[in-house]
Amino acid sequence: MKKSIKKTNETRPLPMGKKTRRAFTTYVCLVLTVFMVSTMSVTAFAATNDPLTVIDNLSTFIFGLIRAVGIILLGWGIVQIGISLKSHDPSQRANGFLTLAGGVIITFAKEILDLIIA
Repeated sequence: MKKSIKKTNETRPLPMGKKTRRAFTTYVCLVLTVFMVSTMSVTAFAATNDPLTVIDNLSTFIFGLIRAVGIILLGWGIVQIGISLKSHDPSQRANGFLTLAGGVIITFAKEILDLIIA
């Protein structure tokens, strides 16, 4: 005769005393504080007296962020096209090509604006 073994999906916390819990909480707070201080401290260099330099640096930073979003969209468009070719879904393929085209336009937005202005 086989005995049936009852399986339970019960989880129990590990036994932890009051001193251990307080020491662990202090350690976690200390680690998080050191992490936050080290990641959020940024050296700020003073700008020159030329305000156009500051605006140009800000413009370069913003267009860098826009380029990053465009590259992400490019990657997602390629993934959508690949999935649509595997599943033979024409509407997803169309969405993939539109996402790909939008990603290209967003990635090269600064160059396109420079061509329009010049």
